[in-house]
Amino acid sequence: MCARAVRTRSLRRTASITSPNYDFWGASCKQLDLGWSARDTTPMEERQLIYDWNNEGGANGAFDWTHARVDLNDETLRDGLQSPSVTDPTLDVKRRLLHLMADLGIVAADIGLPGAGPRVVDQVRALATEIRDQRLPIAPNCAARTVITDIEPIVRVSDEVGIKIEAATFIGSSPIRQYTEDWTVDRIVAASEEAVTYAVKHGLPVMYVTEDTTRARPETLKALYGAAIACGAGRICLADTVGHATPDGVRALVKFVKEEIVKKNDVKIDWHGHRDRGFGVASSIAALEAGATRLHGAALGIGERCGNTPIDLLMVNLVMMGYRDNDLSSLPAYAQAVAAATDVRIAPNYPVIGADAFRTATGVHAAAVVKAFRKGDRALMDAVYAAVPASLVGRQQEIEVGPMSGRSNVIFWLESRGLRATDEIVDRIFAAAKASDRTLTHEQVQNLAGGDAKLKPAGAKLETARRKGF
Repeated sequence: MCARAVRTRSLRRTASITSPNYDFWGASCKQLDLGWSARDTTPMEERQLIYDWNNEGGANGAFDWTHARVDLNDETLRDGLQSPSVTDPTLDVKRRLLHLMADLGIVAADIGLPGAGPRVVDQVRALATEIRDQRLPIAPNCAARTVITDIEPIVRVSDEVGIKIEAATFIGSSPIRQYTEDWTVDRIVAASEEAVTYAVKHGLPVMYVTEDTTRARPETLKALYGAAIACGAGRICLADTVGHATPDGVRALVKFVKEEIVKKNDVKIDWHGHRDRGFGVASSIAALEAGATRLHGAALGIGERCGNTPIDLLMVNLVMMGYRDNDLSSLPAYAQAVAAATDVRIAPNYPVIGADAFRTATGVHAAAVVKAFRKGDRALMDAVYAAVPASLVGRQQEIEVGPMSGRSNVIFWLESRGLRATDEIVDRIFAAAKASDRTLTHEQVQNLAGGDAKLKPAGAKLETARRKGF
């Protein structure tokens, strides 16, 4: 066995694997023969069961994530609520969401755009007070156009509450926006300088945001970010406002900004993405690998048009890739709380959070999961037919019974609830499932089984140590 194999978490031995060149870490592990036997319970290493092509070359393969640091900024309470389909939650619910963010290790949150009017100002004040009084480890920020009238209420609330509130001053930067608004670059620079100078003069930390950065000219970005940095902005934010960028485009943009604009200045780079082309999470990770230090997102990806980068899925990937080491067991509760508060339905097939994410009624899939369960290994059960371990987010694999099921589905369903799985009962349920046009409900299976079946699976009593995945 390779020397580095001892660093990984164990699974029970499940098969005899012989490979002429089974090399997971770049070392030479020739003729790996695990010599499994039916009675062999010696632990085996995770990475001996899965060859991970994600670690082979490419941007991620060359990136030293062990030295990476990334923070998250949650846009749910501002940009997320700009979706035309959501309900604006009550103030009490927004307070609760701040606590759930903190539980997940989210260190910054956009708590509103006070320039929108007195109601938003009052809510921003209340949320900032909650952060202060409850000592939440969250740095608040507020969006503001590059006009004094938007920044002044942030200054006022910050002074009243007695905590720093970062001003996220934004203005359009792309040629198409300039043409539409009849703006010149000089006018945009002047407005940016005035806004950033005012905020800094009044003691606010500033994140200067260029809207539509991913469609802006390099020389324009140099002029705008250069002016903002000269006026005291501590952060600059690159915004993919319409979800235009591909991951390769994001890498090129962040690299340009870091090398040609930020240079040796003590200025941090934020990335704010949207998912109009479906690149939200991938582009955020590309931004991190190119030099961004804080990534933005919203719960369930809510927001303008197709929404923001889903911060829930971003967190899962950052943990699995090794960039972060947060406890994500409360992630489903956060996503469900946002869904309930905003009246947004979570699709059953939504990754990680959706009802079907760790649920199967297919015979082949279920049979493999059941075999893993019978080997007494939660990690194996989590990995054999899943890329994300259910235990990472406090969930478990679920076996259902439907027209695509095998008998093993029925047997496991019954046994996991402490019910007898006699041939008669199994045959009855199996026949009903094959005659159905959809997965049977728990109530239907219970009625077919007879007796007092529990409607929720008891779950495997296995080792539940959290792992990052393969």
